[in-house]
Amino acid sequence: MTRGRISVEELPVVVIGAGPVGLAAAAHLLEHGLEPLVLEAGGQPGAAVQAWSHIKLFSPWRFNIDNACRRLLDSAGWNTPSPARLPTGAQLVDEYLRPLARGTVLRDKIRYGTRVTGIGRGERDKTHSAARQNTPYMVRVAEDGEASDLQARAVIDASGTWSQPNPLGASGLPALGEEDQTVKQYLLGALPDVLGVDRERAAGKRVLVVGAGHSATNTLLNLAALKREEGQTEILWAIRGESAERSFGGGDRDGLPERGALGDRLRRLVEAGLIQIMTSAAIQRLSEETPGAVTVEFTDGRTINVNAVAGATGFRPDLAMLRELRLDLDPGVESPSRLAPLIDPEFHSCGTVRAHGTEVLAHPEDGFFLAGIKSYGRAPTFLLATGYEQVRSIAAYLAGQDSAPADLQLPETGVCSVADPEDEEAADGFAVASSAEPQMVGVPTGLLHGRSGA
Repeated sequence: MTRGRISVEELPVVVIGAGPVGLAAAAHLLEHGLEPLVLEAGGQPGAAVQAWSHIKLFSPWRFNIDNACRRLLDSAGWNTPSPARLPTGAQLVDEYLRPLARGTVLRDKIRYGTRVTGIGRGERDKTHSAARQNTPYMVRVAEDGEASDLQARAVIDASGTWSQPNPLGASGLPALGEEDQTVKQYLLGALPDVLGVDRERAAGKRVLVVGAGHSATNTLLNLAALKREEGQTEILWAIRGESAERSFGGGDRDGLPERGALGDRLRRLVEAGLIQIMTSAAIQRLSEETPGAVTVEFTDGRTINVNAVAGATGFRPDLAMLRELRLDLDPGVESPSRLAPLIDPEFHSCGTVRAHGTEVLAHPEDGFFLAGIKSYGRAPTFLLATGYEQVRSIAAYLAGQDSAPADLQLPETGVCSVADPEDEEAADGFAVASSAEPQMVGVPTGLLHGRSGA
């Protein structure tokens, strides 16, 4: 179809997010002769990854690099990292994402400081079916405080979930008082750098870590390292489940040795009494009753006073920007409905999620796809390698080529634990390559868990 002098086919494919999966999407699109336009809210590639730059991935480099991206980098004379080395978030950006975004042909395909605020289609809202057929997508963006609209032939939303952490409240709603300004000063976020920039907020203080996933494990281990230097530091750990056994992981049975070692280290710290654990601990209220401390009240009536709270309770997708699109999302997981049974944390770990592509990622809006950790909604089972296969399939589909997913060789025990259905806080998304949310494989937040976002 032609609109004015430009046909829909001549428009670019908009990719939201310049994280690992977003850049991989752009690389695959280029290989198929399609024009990508990557919109990144931050000022650099992997902006969200920089928020947890101090965290080491539990997946080695060989799981974290997309094949199309590798081909672009190799053509630019890239110095390939050692396949067996475990990078930090900072190294993922410095040694992979930044060279990819600034040292290859992708450099001219990315717009930084560009936040997507909404997506529509055609010139009518989503209640009008006929008016949407064969029409371009309209992507509304904010740049330097100004709003403008861009047209696209298709949209791949790889914006991640890092900017949408789950609240501390037990019901999925914020705990009472959690959003008060007097309380927010005590909240450290999901992956605070307690050995670096956040040291003063934790050293010698009483710190509560909330959550049962890998983000919580990382923070607890770093706090234990801080305690060795600042002996007055107290570490409390609250989980909603009745046991921390799942958080300790598979030990030497884990296909990713570094991930297994994390759980072993955490177990030893708890058994030694260096970390005080509270089980069946669901938060109801937060309040500042005395200066310098926040009172945490649990649903069973227990209360504690702490100086800081690290809420590693997982992440959720930002769906507000997609309100005018016709989407088919699972009501619980908030992923594409056909993907939900494959990633449901009640039944799957990262390593048991089979490769998938457009056949399960498609929505009623032809040409729109969620990719990366955002496609997993609230599930924590994402791997970077899985996200890379998603965008390879999507690019092939948009080019009219075979988009059937290819088999993936994942570690035996997966990249993250099977979540307790009663313990939503385990879904921190940082067990992948993302995405994350993190010790990840392949992504984010994997990234393994790879989460970069616009």
